Amino acid sequence: MPSLAENYLEKNVDLIIDRPLGAKHPKHDFIYEVNYGYVPNTVSGDGEELDAYFLGVDQPLDRVGGKCIAIIHRLDDDDDKLIVIPENIKDFTDEEIQRLTNFQEKFFKSVIIRKSN
Repeated sequence: MPSLAENYLEKNVDLIIDRPLGAKHPKHDFIYEVNYGYVPNTVSGDGEELDAYFLGVDQPLDRVGGKCIAIIHRLDDDDDKLIVIPENIKDFTDEEIQRLTNFQEKFFKSVIIRKSN
């Protein structure tokens, strides 16, 4: 059965950024190195809204729209993450996604899912 996150692959999505670039995590000791937020009015595997990393912008944001190019599927946690980018940016490699999200994803085992996988 496909996850909720897979419904967003290759589609445009609007996000609310509740942890903008430079924000400190409310419980853990790290800083968000990219904008991080969620898709409003969704419920993910963890019971919260579906989370997303917004890559390709080097300033804090509060609301944004873009294209979902990939999903980080955590193998040891029930909480997939969308990878969303501005429409004017071509793409990011899996390696770039891993590097840009490592500040948080290093605590989990995950795979990157794309439409062609």
